[in-house]
Formats: sequence, C-alpha cells, structure tokens
Amino acid sequence: MKRLEVIPAIDLRGGYAVRLWQGDYERETRYHDDPIAVAQHWAQRGAPRLHLVDLDGARAGEPVQAELIERIVRAVDIPVQVGGGIRSEAHVERLLNAGAERVILGTIAVQDPDFAAQMFQTYGERIALALDVKSGAAATHGWQSVSGTPYLEFARHMAARGAPRIIFTQVELDGTLQGVAFEPLVELLKAVSVPVIASGGVRDEADIRALNALAQSTTLEGVIVGKALYEGTLGDDLWQ
Repeated sequence: MKRLEVIPAIDLRGGYAVRLWQGDYERETRYHDDPIAVAQHWAQRGAPRLHLVDLDGARAGEPVQAELIERIVRAVDIPVQVGGGIRSEAHVERLLNAGAERVILGTIAVQDPDFAAQMFQTYGERIALALDVKSGAAATHGWQSVSGTPYLEFARHMAARGAPRIIFTQVELDGTLQGVAFEPLVELLKAVSVPVIASGGVRDEADIRALNALAQSTTLEGVIVGKALYEGTLGDDLWQ
C-alpha cells in the first residue's frame, strides 16, 4: 500500500512559528518563538519532511527568512521544502544553497509561466509549483490577490510546461480546521498526471484516512498539516 506523506508546516513570520486564518495576515496565531525547536520536534516524531513558508517573503516578493530557514535545515536530518517570496533564479539558488531539498514557485509562475518552465527544466524535482486556490482561481502575492485564471486551467498549463509536482492549497480552508474539501482536489487529480500534495483545512485523523485512501488510486502523494497539529486535533503520533 502506498503511504501518504503527512508533512508538518512551519509558517515563519518575524522569526516566530505562526499560523494565519485563510491567509489573512491580520488574523495570526503565534505558536512558538523558536521555529528551530518546532522543526526538531516534528523530525524527532518521525515526520518525513518539513514544509516551511516565509510569510514575510511572500509579502515582500523576496526571501526574508532565508537565514532562519538555513538554520532550520541544518538542525534537522529530514528533507525541507520552502516557499514564500521566491520570484527569481537568484532566490531559488539562495534557498537551494541554504539546504532546501525543494523550492516552491507560486506568484511568479502565475505572472511569468515562461520563467517557471525554465526553472522546471533547469532544476527538475527540486522545484514544485504552488497552486494556491481562492474563489476557484490561482491566488498570488501571499494569497492577497487572485488571478483571473481558473485553477484547473492553470494546473493543466503548468503541468504541460514541465511542473514536476503541484502543491495544492485551498486558501479558504487554510488554518480553519473545517476539514478537507475533496471535490476540488479530486478534480485536480483528474486534470493532471503529476504528483500532488494537498493542503488546507485538515482537521483530524478522518481527513488523513480519507486522503490516504484517495492516494491509493491517484497521484496524490502527500498532505501538508499545520493548525491541526498545533491545536492538537491531530495527534503527533502520525508517523509512528
């Protein structure tokens, strides 16, 4: 049986580990003042990889927390994927050189698909596409803006341009503990043949079991979990 990767998220803002409600920077919950300790905790519990988001970088349009990210990468012995504010090849190189296994392109892929295609070709599996969906379309700029491109159309286009992997986040559910909306995810899995990682709304083990069942017959390979871990609605014995 295929094993679904359950990936803890650590969202970084101002040097702290935080979570936002539906990506709203005005609705922040601060969970820890030492993100390195948080990363080590998840690694010690058996997490297969970590998902880091530079929230300051997503707003600024360039990596802001790169030094902290490098320290986190050095502090754990599991792979780390990083997103937030990556808009140039120099940004990609900086984070890969910092030790990130995988760098995630979001806003720039919507704004400049040719650049994203070039990054897919140059770096292959070390790049992932962030498909952040709000109101049925691709969201950009730290989820503060919404493009006019329907998400399935964008996903098909980027998969055709060489995206090796898609990280699909349902923005309206992110940080809400309302449970996963499966229909949009299933539609995406039908639309593309590349590996997909789901994110947004995970509440408890029932969501994980349903996603694991879906993974057995599709290209779904993982799920990113944040608030459910920090609030304790999902136990951290997932990886035992």
